[in-house]
Amino acid sequence: MLALLKDFISLIYPNICFACGKSLLKNEHCICTCCKYKLPKTKFHLDKNNPVSKLFWGRVPLENAASYYQFDKGGKVQKLIHQLKYKGQQEIGVTVGKYYGSELKRSDDYADIDIVLPVPLHPRKQRRRGYNQSDSFAKGLAKSMNAIYSPKILYRSQYSDTQTKKSRFDRWKNVQSIFNLKNTESLKDKHILLVDDVVTTGSTLEACAQTLLSIPGAKVSIVTMAYAA
Repeated sequence: MLALLKDFISLIYPNICFACGKSLLKNEHCICTCCKYKLPKTKFHLDKNNPVSKLFWGRVPLENAASYYQFDKGGKVQKLIHQLKYKGQQEIGVTVGKYYGSELKRSDDYADIDIVLPVPLHPRKQRRRGYNQSDSFAKGLAKSMNAIYSPKILYRSQYSDTQTKKSRFDRWKNVQSIFNLKNTESLKDKHILLVDDVVTTGSTLEACAQTLLSIPGAKVSIVTMAYAA
């Protein structure tokens, strides 16, 4: 009876792929099988000298850095992230996190990740939006990588203006000294995976990583859902 009810509801309110807009089959969730395999993956985690890693050279000593998708303006990845970031579709983050986590787990560079931390929003901004879009991506990664998900250790102590349309230098100034830590004992000698939705200039991630690297013995790697060149 329940299955029939679900089928009836799906006729009226069909589940759609958030990337292409087509109706999903029963065994599909958030992203259709076609988009799952055809969305533009970077494969950056297989190359230590990838463009995301190069963003941070000479700025912060990371172990690794990578992004899952290539972000193209007007493309399907932008549609996915827009739905996640502004439309409350947090299941997108979890799903993509699981996809990417299963690939990262097979890489020697990421196999020893201990803990996954999302880049935090300021509480005022999170209350306005209702959630942090990076949290769901971090949850999916942690689940598929058998790592600890901990969204409270790294926090933003100062409110900053949006980074959109700022220059690289202005983005860097906008986020300096605004991140802090609590319960740092749990991060000592750990390999930390720092997570965000999109990387452009890397200023916010750099500021977070610098804060985390103040912990004795800590190593930091970075991954994002997408890379915007």
